[in-house]
Amino acid sequence: MKDIIIITGGTNGLGKAIVDYSLHKDLLVCNLDREKSNTNNENYKEFIGDIADEKFVEDSIDEISKLGNIKYLINNAGEPSFKLPSEYNKSDIDKCFKGLRGMILCSSNTLRIKNEKDLKIVNIMSSAALRGNKQESVYCATKWGEKGYTESLKVAYKGTSVKVIGVYPGGINTNFYKNSRDYVTEEKQNTFMNPNEVAKIICDNIFSDLNLNVADIIIERN
Repeated sequence: MKDIIIITGGTNGLGKAIVDYSLHKDLLVCNLDREKSNTNNENYKEFIGDIADEKFVEDSIDEISKLGNIKYLINNAGEPSFKLPSEYNKSDIDKCFKGLRGMILCSSNTLRIKNEKDLKIVNIMSSAALRGNKQESVYCATKWGEKGYTESLKVAYKGTSVKVIGVYPGGINTNFYKNSRDYVTEEKQNTFMNPNEVAKIICDNIFSDLNLNVADIIIERN
């Protein structure tokens, strides 16, 4: 049975770049996303649904566990909402918090099914988890929550075979900003980092055979 890597939000953007990179390894790549992808590979499977939906996550991870040994979980999925503090509404808040809920649901279910052993969890967040911004207040709040969850996982599994990595990339040139053109113009987006290059930095650390664990990866553009 193959080793498995689970990637959330692997249909587009950075997630898709990580999927493509992982397919060059001897792994079964499982993507949890709301949208279908155009990836066609015998070592690729996708599970279509909302990572904030508890039943979808439970059912998907249970099914994946029957396909082989889950070795990696990459929590990547999330949605932004960039507005001034007074402009946020419930829909915006719910959108931002889906990533945090999905991270917790995917992590807790995978940890249970793996009996809290032999698992590497990689939580891809944002540089928004390291600072505040007037047009990212709710988005920053969720990313700070994801950082708190990540740091707590590190403490909970220190000295065990469960390893946890926090990833904090700056702006990446993807469609992540397509609904925020008043905040991030296409011209500005095109100055952001290449998703394939960011994916390579992340994956090179994840798949390293060295007897060490990189706890945090902060990736900034020049």
